[in-house]
Amino acid sequence: MWVLLILSAVAFGIFVERLLYYHRIQININEFLNGIRTVLKRENVVEAISICDATPGPVPRIVKTAILMKDQPRERIREAIQAATLTELPRLHRRIPGLATIAQIGPLMGLLGTILGFMEVFARLEQAGLYASINQLSSGIWQALTCMAFGLGLGIIAYAAYNHLVVRINIIMLDMERAGIEILNIMTETISSRQ
Repeated sequence: MWVLLILSAVAFGIFVERLLYYHRIQININEFLNGIRTVLKRENVVEAISICDATPGPVPRIVKTAILMKDQPRERIREAIQAATLTELPRLHRRIPGLATIAQIGPLMGLLGTILGFMEVFARLEQAGLYASINQLSSGIWQALTCMAFGLGLGIIAYAAYNHLVVRINIIMLDMERAGIEILNIMTETISSRQ
């Protein structure tokens, strides 16, 4: 039971930390890209970079990478955007495997607690012999089943939390991909308008 309580606390900590992180880095991508487009049309690269620096999250870092490559050919900018996207992915997935592991081993730890509880019940019954009481049997079974229920509950909640975070990651990844495509188009428009 103590192990399950510790795993519950760890899972809760991971979930809250990741949820706050994803909330903090999620931005309104339309407003952000429109602001960048407006600034770049005025050819104010320094202001565009400062907007990216002031905005948290992976999308502004990807956009900043593209802006810094403004004098490069389109293909080089695309490669830089892809490299920046790959750099951001580990930050998004940090600690998520730990939550998935807890979701998987929680029920197994509950099952192990149940088996150990039943082993203890049968050891008590063996010692008591013919004088075993129903109280000895019921208290041990109660402890064993409580452990199993707690393990299953932990697994269900941790798995639901894991799936929620995966959905948030996918939304942010789609924003990153969209921002990469749009900043590439913005850079191309800006370069072609200068010529």
